[in-house]
Amino acid sequence: MGVRHINPEGLHRSPAFSQAVVVEQPTKTIYIGGQNGVGADGKVVGPTVGEQARQAFRNLAAILDSEGAGLANIVHWRIAVVDGTTFDEGVAAFQEVWNRADPPPAITVHVVAGLAGPEVLVEIDAVAVV
Repeated sequence: MGVRHINPEGLHRSPAFSQAVVVEQPTKTIYIGGQNGVGADGKVVGPTVGEQARQAFRNLAAILDSEGAGLANIVHWRIAVVDGTTFDEGVAAFQEVWNRADPPPAITVHVVAGLAGPEVLVEIDAVAVV
């Protein structure tokens, strides 16, 4: 079984985690680690759930693109949002990027006490099959 850990150009690099793990068998499965609203410089892009969710989706799209895949290949999203924030902006960000003609993935949403830092409001991980 081929397993590759990837960190595509343009994304923040950390020694503590991979941006995604790719498992290749008869079908390729991509396990994407939690993406926050963090730019390539490692800084949070803005103070709102909407801004952060849009960046997280850009990060997810960059990872998928690096593997010849797209958002339509995602079979499962897991979304964590900090308690006390409204996720309406996050839902709007999802609707901006998801092609409604594609079958929707399974989605799990967790409300959490906190994430990687006090300014981080949302984190999205995904599994894609190509």
